[in-house]
Amino acid sequence: MTAASPSLALSELLRQVANDATGERIAVGDLLDALGDRAIGALLFVFAVPNILPMPPGTSAVLGAPLLFLAAQLTFGMRPWLPSIISKRSMARTDFLGMVGRIAPWLERAEKLMRPRCTVLALPPVEYAVGLVCLLLAIVLTLPVPFGNMLPALSISLFALGLLARDGWAIGVGLVSAVASAVVVSGVVWGIIKGIIFMVSRTIL
Repeated sequence: MTAASPSLALSELLRQVANDATGERIAVGDLLDALGDRAIGALLFVFAVPNILPMPPGTSAVLGAPLLFLAAQLTFGMRPWLPSIISKRSMARTDFLGMVGRIAPWLERAEKLMRPRCTVLALPPVEYAVGLVCLLLAIVLTLPVPFGNMLPALSISLFALGLLARDGWAIGVGLVSAVASAVVVSGVVWGIIKGIIFMVSRTIL
């Protein structure tokens, strides 16, 4: 799989990758090769957005781990890179095609709305702070917390699109979503802890 033209919109590029009939499965490394010349935001979006949608079992395991590496690399201003243990993970092309079919219409609408504005929020050094927030969200996303995936993934997706379009407004919305994620996830975790304490106390008594 060769890298696509950098002039293509992300929605078009995803469709091109999905329709590339060079194999029955798409590896994470294939996505990295296809999107490697794009901003790291493209990769963050590709690996985050499936966690917002109902997906086949195992998809989160394939696409979730790269977020930790990519967010860390954004934090330190590094080029995107993934170890082979992650880049060799794959998913069925039909599953990826279905995912792109659901994502692309919404992504196209977002691409029409986004434009460079408040660009200071989408450029270094603020960009590195965005990477750190994405890293914290990625850690939360990988934890087995009920209902803990959607809001962090949505926040990372908004940050990613904001970085791609240099749209500070999108990054601002992503920050609001990140705060909401922290509130919801902490509430769920606290509820689980209280439930465990209650059950243990009832067992002891």
